[in-house]
Amino acid sequence: MTIADIAKLSGVSPGAVSFALNGRPGVSEETRRRILNIAEEHQWAPSSAARALVGSRAGVIGFAVNRSASTVGTEAFFTDLIAGVQSALTEDRIAMQMVLVGSIEEEVATYRRWCSANQVDGVIVIDPRDDDPRLSALQEMSLPAVVIGSHASDAGHPATIWLDDSQVAHALFDYLAALGHRSIAFVSGPAEFQHTRMRIEVLGALSERGVKGEVIATDFSPAAATATMRRLLSRAERPSAVVFDNDMMAIAGLRVAQEMRLSVPQDLSIASFDDSVVAGLVRPSITCITRDTFGLGAAAAEFLREQIDAVDVLPDRTGALPQLTVRESTSAPH
Repeated sequence: MTIADIAKLSGVSPGAVSFALNGRPGVSEETRRRILNIAEEHQWAPSSAARALVGSRAGVIGFAVNRSASTVGTEAFFTDLIAGVQSALTEDRIAMQMVLVGSIEEEVATYRRWCSANQVDGVIVIDPRDDDPRLSALQEMSLPAVVIGSHASDAGHPATIWLDDSQVAHALFDYLAALGHRSIAFVSGPAEFQHTRMRIEVLGALSERGVKGEVIATDFSPAAATATMRRLLSRAERPSAVVFDNDMMAIAGLRVAQEMRLSVPQDLSIASFDDSVVAGLVRPSITCITRDTFGLGAAAAEFLREQIDAVDVLPDRTGALPQLTVRESTSAPH
């Protein structure tokens, strides 16, 4: 399958096909989509000779995010991570192409499209899962990648910059148990994410210390956190502590507690696995796991640049371990 073949199938000139495949202006969005669909259907890939003529580097890294636009726009994690990535790319004028996708299948299709059109030199991957189809697909494409994950990578998979989420979960849940909490609810993100599963496992293990743990999976949104918190606090037997997967969910939960005239932390302790400036400014300020997300983004981008230049997959690296920041929203149960 050549560019000329795609041109015949799509009814346009070879020049228009080249513009579409390389993400350049000059064709309508409808024509671009038609050309990309034909190229993907026939598994088109640019020839090595053609790449050599135009240069082997796109000067762009890719970041496909499987989250809703509203979630990405409100989570401090994403703004700090993206800022960190950009900071590491600016000096050498490397660009980042970021897209939001609606499913893991769409994410893999995006990688294939980028790879076949030589649009990116490598990608950053977040939220790894067990038996993650993205990792084997990236290996098959030979597309350089760095995964931001919760443990070291498996053999044959892309390199990982990882944080021990199990240790992080112990820091927060063990602290609440030591305060005397025996009923802890965890309002989490999607349960298929490895970091979510590890946090759930740590909470479950506290049953040996007499702690009853409950997990409610959500989509990370403040709206879901609000609805979940109302249900939890409307029970006859409510938890003495609620932990949220991110800072915006925790702030939404705090607002519900105040709406229902509960005093935090006297009646209820609240904590979060993500920190932000806002989490430290609300009253009461929220106990959080504090991580250098900006530094993590910069480290991931630097690691990816090295991976792009390397012949083989580089060894995994560990990121700085997040720390527990105790604030006003937690205390011993009364």
